[in-house]
Amino acid sequence: MSGQTRHPWRAVFLLLIIAAVCAAAARDFLAARVDEPLYPAASLTKHWRLSDYVPPLRNTSADTDVYILDGRDPGATALILGGTHPNEPAGFLAACLILENVRVQKGRLIIVPRANHSAFTCTDPGEGNPCVYAIKTPLGERRFRLGSRYTNPLDQWPDPEIYLHYPSGQELSGGETRNLNRSFPGRVDGNFTERTARGLLSLIQTEKVDLVIDLHEASPEYPVINAIVMHERATDVAATANLQLQASGLEFALEPSPKNLRGLTHREIGDATSAQAVLMESANIMQGRLRGRTSAEKIISGQDACYLSAARAGLLRVPYDSMGISIGVRVGRHVAGVRALSETFTSLNPDRALVLDGIPAYEKVQERGLGFFLEPKKKIE
Repeated sequence: MSGQTRHPWRAVFLLLIIAAVCAAAARDFLAARVDEPLYPAASLTKHWRLSDYVPPLRNTSADTDVYILDGRDPGATALILGGTHPNEPAGFLAACLILENVRVQKGRLIIVPRANHSAFTCTDPGEGNPCVYAIKTPLGERRFRLGSRYTNPLDQWPDPEIYLHYPSGQELSGGETRNLNRSFPGRVDGNFTERTARGLLSLIQTEKVDLVIDLHEASPEYPVINAIVMHERATDVAATANLQLQASGLEFALEPSPKNLRGLTHREIGDATSAQAVLMESANIMQGRLRGRTSAEKIISGQDACYLSAARAGLLRVPYDSMGISIGVRVGRHVAGVRALSETFTSLNPDRALVLDGIPAYEKVQERGLGFFLEPKKKIE
């Protein structure tokens, strides 16, 4: 006791250290809820929010940006979803690249880069993932959040032991209750993630969307990889686009949407609306269980010694060598898929054309680098 009286500065010093650590943690915590700026192309005509379609989402972290880009001539309406799973960065970045470069000539394009906005505000516990990664551009780095597969538990908690999908009643593990891609078609009085899904479905219905493209990533050992997964009503457009992609040298698998797997965008949006719904997967080592230590650099390079060993052992579903599968390759594949799907939709539906210019070809993304197409531009309000 006498020692504590003689050196009170030690306690004060310790309290100051604790306060500094708490302040730094609070700063990082609050920064995760600030969206990085995006720079829409000149075709932008409306910048709305998801709460404009479902007002109860206003002032919640489910509310997210909805960008509407109109062409000079009428035509079909397409929707691109990025960030359904925010820990799959190629889907988000492909949506950003298209938003910032596209010129809509005919029809309308709607882009939601952060479909599960809440999941961008946290990371996946136990994965050791970095919180941010950087893309080099001619004007310097752009930093982006690497989010979680699941809605932030601060917005929805606790998880049930068993998640019952609505309305099918299909049983899934409890954590899937916060997986947006297991929550469609959603419901207005459901849990937080179901309400988010319902908001996106309301957008599709209100805007009379004809084509929905949901952009994802999966592990190189996953059976459905480098694939286009389509609802049966989207079979023609997906199959024709796949032929076009293969003719250009890009191999994609074509996968039908399983009728007994509920809650996914391609199944539920296809069933609940008149839209033709597809989902695209690219191969990302960060999604897999065979990788070594995680890092921001691996998000960009896609290089990992453990996956190289797995490839040599024949354990992977896609080609993999010492070059890895870079973020530029993964985003390039998504962008190529969007180009092909929009072109084939137009060829199959000439009375409802969807003509999108300014989206770079796969080869251009590889030649010039992803950052060239994500160079910050003056924001159009």
